Amino acid sequence: MFDNILSNQEEILHNFSGKSVLVTGGAGFIGSNLVRKLVDLNARVRVIDNLITGNRENLIGLPDDSVEFIEGDIRDYELCLEVMKDIDFVSHQAALGSVPRSMKEPLLSHQHNVNGTLNVLWAAVNSGISRVVMASSSSVYGDEETLPKVEHLTGNLLSPYAATKCIGESYAETMNKAYGLEVVALRYFNIYGPRQDPEGPYAAVIPKFIDLMRAGHSPKIYGDGDQSRDFTYVDNAVFANLSGMVKPLNTGYLCVNVACGGRLTVNELVSNLKSAMEKHIPEVSEIQPVYEANRPGDILHSHADISKASKFLNYEVLVGIEEGLQKTVEWFLNR
Repeated sequence: MFDNILSNQEEILHNFSGKSVLVTGGAGFIGSNLVRKLVDLNARVRVIDNLITGNRENLIGLPDDSVEFIEGDIRDYELCLEVMKDIDFVSHQAALGSVPRSMKEPLLSHQHNVNGTLNVLWAAVNSGISRVVMASSSSVYGDEETLPKVEHLTGNLLSPYAATKCIGESYAETMNKAYGLEVVALRYFNIYGPRQDPEGPYAAVIPKFIDLMRAGHSPKIYGDGDQSRDFTYVDNAVFANLSGMVKPLNTGYLCVNVACGGRLTVNELVSNLKSAMEKHIPEVSEIQPVYEANRPGDILHSHADISKASKFLNYEVLVGIEEGLQKTVEWFLNR
């Protein structure tokens, strides 16, 4: 389905062939999926990643003449300037994710997500880069209760992570107004899929649930499980990045939601994952989740309006929730 839609996007197919693309955080989850698609489009890709959350294994199998890997940190401005040399397009995916991590280590989140992002944007300005696509987050909506979420309505921020992403957007808009750098900020809504890390205390919910249930353990749900999320398969985020890098725009600064435009409760997520896993592991059907208290900083509901992304980026939902969960389960059980 991804390739069918891309075939209708000639500007994307032709604009990347032979071009050089910098992907910060390119050994991470979304970054590595983007790198693989860029290689498919005959681009030359330079990856910078400090491997705190990224993994070199995510880039295994890619040709050395198409992918240049640099182990480095975007908190180093001079390095950011160095990796911008001879680059046509920039996708800034590097970040220290996780709301719970930011609640425990707000300074570290700020250093990576604010200082690092400013380094990338300023290096782009000083390198003559015309546009940067950057990862933002649905967490910037905070406690604003309107559903679906529309880009101009935000509330009080609920975590340091949300604050870092909000500041990053503010810097992006300012860099456009002050220096003319075009920036496309993509507000990701619960992206999931292959190569997402299931391990560690800050692992995302879907790979963590799959890993736990595969081992016969109960997934842990914080709250009553009726909280909902706009779970979005990674191919959708990859397409938004591709379009954001090359589609002609006259907005200067653009911020859009990247999501499926629907929502699933966490309880429904567990049921869907069990259904997808049962044909491989029948005993999964007997597993029941355990419930614990709500975590500070977590929002209650997440559901995106994607009309702005559709208008400006020709964004479409390539892979819906059920298909995406099935693809994800198959990848994790067969890796």
